[in-house]
Amino acid sequence: MAMTGVLRPGHVAIRVLDLDEAVKFYSDVMGLVETGRDDMGRVYFKCWDEQDHNSYIIREADQAGVDFVGFKVLDNETLNKLEKDLNEFGIETRRIEAGEMLETGERVRFTLPSGHEFELYADKTKVGNGMGLTNPAPWYTQSEHGIAPVRLDHMLLYGPNIAEVKKIFCDVLGFFLVERVLGEDNETEAALWLSCSHKVHDIAFVEYPEPGKLHHTSFLMESWERVLRAGDIMSMNEVAVDIGPTRHGITRGCTIYAWDPSGNRFETFMGGYHPYPDYETITWTWDNFAQGLDYPQRKLHESFLTVVS
Repeated sequence: MAMTGVLRPGHVAIRVLDLDEAVKFYSDVMGLVETGRDDMGRVYFKCWDEQDHNSYIIREADQAGVDFVGFKVLDNETLNKLEKDLNEFGIETRRIEAGEMLETGERVRFTLPSGHEFELYADKTKVGNGMGLTNPAPWYTQSEHGIAPVRLDHMLLYGPNIAEVKKIFCDVLGFFLVERVLGEDNETEAALWLSCSHKVHDIAFVEYPEPGKLHHTSFLMESWERVLRAGDIMSMNEVAVDIGPTRHGITRGCTIYAWDPSGNRFETFMGGYHPYPDYETITWTWDNFAQGLDYPQRKLHESFLTVVS
């Protein structure tokens, strides 16, 4: 498919309770690559196979959770058009100047009806993956350090008014609805999986009374074996695991969910199918949501449904 608008998840900014502890965790256990620090106290990371300067930013705060999520768009012309489209849809936007985040261009930020801060940007410095662009090797030494995910894959956010969120993403930003879970009334949409590409999802939302909550950030692994290896590394480092290893019915993804030292949930994820915009939406009814969440055990894990940051 021709990708001409919103391209992909670009970055997520996370709050942690102890910066030094978090840096050690994300560097040594997760195996992310630290790429910089700024005078606001933020530490920047990327996954080893990502080209851009950063995708995961942390800062110390009194409460864990998510500050904002950013998606990359094709170019500045696209950024300007999408801002205009958002304004015409009734969404107030604000510009954040280039350089406010390290190596990142001007950003257009707005608040979703779910209470999350969301932004679009076109420019970020490319630093490469260490292998070059001519006759590269298939992997880099950094890919063997810690869990070493390939890239930041998606986020699941909890908050209210996801029906309004869906309109913004589908009617303005060009996403399409890949899968959904119906509520107990079998009419209301309780959860949404949205894509701007041919990935099974680039972002997801669950209806929840408190605004602006983070359920998890997801990191892509190359294979099921790498997910299992991630589980071994979690156990070696006494990381608190929520669910897995297992497979979802929803998205068909294979997964382990766990928490960083501050209580922010993360996922090591692989698999899923490859939808296109002409695919019909898959619907899961509430009475079968347990199989959608944990296909082998058919179990609704209480922590998965209730613990957010």
